[in-house]
Amino acid sequence: MMPKETTPKTQKGRRGGARPGAGRPKGQGPYGEATKPVRIPLSKIDQVLQFIRKGDMQLPLFSCAVAAGFPSPADDHLEGSLDLNEYLINKPAATFFVRVSGDSMIKAGIHEDDILVVDRSIEPRQGRIVIAAVEGQLTVKRLDRKGGQTRLMPENDSYSPIVIADDNDMVIWGVVTSVIHKV
Repeated sequence: MMPKETTPKTQKGRRGGARPGAGRPKGQGPYGEATKPVRIPLSKIDQVLQFIRKGDMQLPLFSCAVAAGFPSPADDHLEGSLDLNEYLINKPAATFFVRVSGDSMIKAGIHEDDILVVDRSIEPRQGRIVIAAVEGQLTVKRLDRKGGQTRLMPENDSYSPIVIADDNDMVIWGVVTSVIHKV
């Protein structure tokens, strides 16, 4: 009869666990810093990975509105948390962001270096602010369709409307739904 093979035991009689000098040296992984293993329920793995990929971060949202006129008494009650992706984006698959260059839409509150949230699934109707490619050049303007004529209207008196003729190449990429503006 062959003797039964056994695994060597550690000093305290247990198997496995941390051993001096074992494992990857700290800071050698893809993050360049020490890591910590975490147990995640199998049912939550997709949700955690989605959170990591999207970089979702819910921020506190106070239940009181801030007065834009006369000040109101401070109210420090939290309404909950605010996920900016959820708040600004209705249809993620149809949404993109674009940075503004220029000042032709200043009266609409759109400034140089603002970021526009644009939804391709919204119908570009009269009066909506759109992103359009005119002769291959992108522009942001207010859509004006009257009497069979299409114009892209600036919101700055220093600029003239862009009149779209039948022979112009124009494609509306989407409708602006939000403006992200730093003060």
